[in-house]
Amino acid sequence: MTTPTEAAAEGVIHLRAAGVSLVLDLRGNGLPAVLHWGTDLGDLSRQDLHRLAEAVTMLPIAAFPDAVPRAALLPEHGTGWPGQPGLTGHRQGADWSPLFTRDSLELETAAQSVKVRATDAAARLSLVLEAGLTASGLVRMRAAVRNDDPDRDYTLNGLLLTLPVPDTATELLDLTGRWCRERAPQRRSFTHGTWLRETRSGRTGHDAPLVLAAGTPGFGFGTGEVWGLHLAWSGNHRVLAERLPTGRPVIAAGELLLPGEVILGPGEEYTGPWLYASHSGQGLDGLSARFHDHLRSRPGHPNRPRPVVLNTWEAVYFDHDLDRLTHLADRGAEVGVERFVLDDGWFRHRRDDRAGLGDWYVDETVWPTGLHPLIDHVRGLGMEFGLWVEPEMVNPDSDLARVHPEWILATGGRTPADRRSQQVLDLTHPEAYAHILQRLDALLSEYDIAYLKWDHNRELVDAGHAPGGEPAVHAQTLAVYALLDDLRRRHPGLEIESCASGGGRVDLAILERTDRVWASDCNDALERQSINRWTQLLLPPELIGSHVGAARSHTTGRTHDLAFRAGTAIFGHLGIEWDLTRTTETERAELAHWITLYKQLRGLLHTGRVVRIDHPDPALWAHGVIPHDRTEAIFALTAMATPISAQPGTLRLRGLDPDATYRLRPLPPADQAPGMERGTPAWCTKGGITLPGTVLEHVGIQIPNLHPEQLLLLRLAKA
Repeated sequence: MTTPTEAAAEGVIHLRAAGVSLVLDLRGNGLPAVLHWGTDLGDLSRQDLHRLAEAVTMLPIAAFPDAVPRAALLPEHGTGWPGQPGLTGHRQGADWSPLFTRDSLELETAAQSVKVRATDAAARLSLVLEAGLTASGLVRMRAAVRNDDPDRDYTLNGLLLTLPVPDTATELLDLTGRWCRERAPQRRSFTHGTWLRETRSGRTGHDAPLVLAAGTPGFGFGTGEVWGLHLAWSGNHRVLAERLPTGRPVIAAGELLLPGEVILGPGEEYTGPWLYASHSGQGLDGLSARFHDHLRSRPGHPNRPRPVVLNTWEAVYFDHDLDRLTHLADRGAEVGVERFVLDDGWFRHRRDDRAGLGDWYVDETVWPTGLHPLIDHVRGLGMEFGLWVEPEMVNPDSDLARVHPEWILATGGRTPADRRSQQVLDLTHPEAYAHILQRLDALLSEYDIAYLKWDHNRELVDAGHAPGGEPAVHAQTLAVYALLDDLRRRHPGLEIESCASGGGRVDLAILERTDRVWASDCNDALERQSINRWTQLLLPPELIGSHVGAARSHTTGRTHDLAFRAGTAIFGHLGIEWDLTRTTETERAELAHWITLYKQLRGLLHTGRVVRIDHPDPALWAHGVIPHDRTEAIFALTAMATPISAQPGTLRLRGLDPDATYRLRPLPPADQAPGMERGTPAWCTKGGITLPGTVLEHVGIQIPNLHPEQLLLLRLAKA
């Protein structure tokens, strides 16, 4: 076997992990280029690697440079690269086309990674480029640039990292969305030219691509070869796919910098965000599995059972009354809730959403003895207590804004237009940062708070730093990271949820500092089927907050029965957002049954592999979770709409052990659903049916007739 160190001597490095190969070309003295990223190539000798490099070298092309430019991890205009350059910037119009020479190469064989240092002596710039494979087979890379000029500044416009994909990747998929309709998929042909997605909201965004995937024709959840990337950054960003005139397709991503946002003084350095990229030969589920495995391997990944949450928002809104809230807590404890979260409305002047943000003191007019009576009651019921905060925001109608108007992000000379009657607090001001840290620290020190729901309810518009108004999204994003890190250092064990008008801040950088995301403000189960499904493209279920709302959705007006609502929510981190004081005993008993089921299943649901079934009828969705030993499985069969055919056909259950025999049966309380009275398949009986894994995957089972917006749960166990 040739080690990366040995291969480097020949100018070609072969990194391998979890069935993935990344072959880097370092022949010559330029930046590394990718010769192969995809399926594991096995043990290759030095000679094999050298011949591989020769075999894929592009031939001369008319009207192009004699040496066709390579697909470098950081492409350079100076090489003749016809696409988006990796580094863009200038020094008062000069040094705008750098061309780096490699100075050193560091190899970490155990970590399957490389670090390249390079300089452009003429432009007086230095570059550090890191790339490698994680244990789950993800490509992980980032770059940093330093201004080496002793006298002149360097204006950085962008730093973009690029990965080539094969010619066979002819289709693109990414996500878009809006408030209450996050992460909607969109597909297109990967044609010549550039498909560019930019987020300029100052946060990840409801419309963020999340993952940009390129794949072979018709790739699905379980079929096709796919290459996809995610940028771990919570501010403005650019993600693109480009098929160049040479025919070479690439995907790329980097932070989007506003004009003049990063100006490097002599000796100053900018480090870009980490880019993560996943390859799969088994469709999007394989791509997701690498992200999920990586996240679950982190030292800070939530390692205890995800507690059932009761959030007060849709139950009481701003009506904070101790008796009402303690009654709600009693009802929550009765059905099995493990964490009670007091949402917006507890702090000074906060009787609606138009005042009070920034005044992080318990409102004495509502809570004359503080939050102690409520927290003591909640803790006495055996539940943890959580609290809603929005530390990055401020209402103009607040004591804080009146005393410190200079702490509001603005371009200078004007205040940004209000959104939700609020402005953004400039955490790049040291005094503002210290004030917010002190107030949060004081609350967490005084009260027994185990959990913060950390919200972010407006975009960053005209986000400048006073007094000059220089763009501040980049610095604000780093300040938020620092604030979260400081708070958790002071309060080990504190859990934090990332919420941003629902699912507006979902990325791997914020999840380095938080324990779950709020996927959407929409608790409508029909919408959540799609939102949760596509959020799982990146995140495993235990990191996705998913709640059972009222029968009639507060955001859409749709009405669903409890089985559909709860059967949707248990495939995430389960919670309740429903006024349980207005429910019947029968409803609470059914909800308690669902919570008991969730507690029984969460060990599987939050560790197993997510499987999403490609069914030919778009009205029928199926998804499930299978443990790594494949001894059992849980699936949900969902009628999203009325099926096209009178007979809904068969369901093939992918991912099982083909050599094992499974007992399949419906799982109460979702073992019956409206529509099934017209006929029940044999497997839907109480005893179920026993079939080999090969039959279940390649032949399947008859789907019962279901009314739209209904679901069934299926449980499989090795016989």
